[in-house]
Amino acid sequence: MIEIVPETPDQHAEAIEALYDRTFGPGHFAKTAERLREGNQSRPDLTRVAVSDGGVIGVCRIWPIVVGEPRVPAVFVGPVAVDPDFQGQRLGLSVTGEALEASTKAGCGAAVIIGSPIYFGELGFTLVAPDRFSFPGPQDMSRVMVRDLSGSADDLSGAIRAY
Repeated sequence: MIEIVPETPDQHAEAIEALYDRTFGPGHFAKTAERLREGNQSRPDLTRVAVSDGGVIGVCRIWPIVVGEPRVPAVFVGPVAVDPDFQGQRLGLSVTGEALEASTKAGCGAAVIIGSPIYFGELGFTLVAPDRFSFPGPQDMSRVMVRDLSGSADDLSGAIRAY
């Protein structure tokens, strides 16, 4: 049985990092998205973790960010990871959907994600114009998407920075 729960850092943090290493390898720290996580604190209350037999098998972390000037608060979604033994079951969409639902209920206005438009489009994410955002490093803008939560993603444009 798979259960999706909020992250409990004392219980899940080490297992989540191990899952990221297994799923993405050590090179994931070099990605521009990591610059939005460095020195930032994820939101365990909004992050969702998939657990099976006491082990972490999936995760979608949520991070506070600000976009543009004046700074508009939003959330950055990811990384989303699923243990290779559980891939192909739409678990990544399930944990991400539940994390977005929690973010909406918490009053977060909009979400930004970097990922597959086909995959995350199923959750209502839409691609942005290539010149809409700037990141703290090079970014393939064909993978940058936004989604309304409790507010409008239309309010987001400009430089994306850690909160």
